[in-house]
Amino acid sequence: MTLSTELLLSPIIESDKEPIIALFNYYIEHTYAAFLETPLPLSYFDAIMPVIEHYPSVSVKKNGVLIGFGFLRPHNPMPAFRYTAVISYFLNPEYTGKRIGSMMLNYLIEKAREKGIKSILAEISSLNPGSVKFHEKHGFIHRGQFERVGVKNGKEFDTIWMQKIIN
Repeated sequence: MTLSTELLLSPIIESDKEPIIALFNYYIEHTYAAFLETPLPLSYFDAIMPVIEHYPSVSVKKNGVLIGFGFLRPHNPMPAFRYTAVISYFLNPEYTGKRIGSMMLNYLIEKAREKGIKSILAEISSLNPGSVKFHEKHGFIHRGQFERVGVKNGKEFDTIWMQKIIN
């Protein structure tokens, strides 16, 4: 069985709550991919779901076990920005480099087009060069960088903004 036939990509659902928060907390505690410094409670899932309910989301399961998730969220709540979304996604580190992140991105782009979204933004920590490379490889263009706007675990970082026009 190939990797792609073992994988199920589908919208995030309530039963994804615990594994999503666990994976997100891994990235909070061990990397600079997530901006937060302290782990999130399960209730964070309940808070984010209304924010993303009208936007595409994806959970990736291998043999029924969640190995990744992602979603689009509003860039700005004003109606003038309704065709622009910000992307977030995380993949179990054991599965990076196996094209699963690309599958997640392509899934979210396809669903975004169906919803009329025309532009996807990525906000990336300067301490996460792998994410910058991933987005470059997938056609995102550098649009700006804010210097020394964040601090995580005592380290200052810039935020790099990248954009992909999809419609």
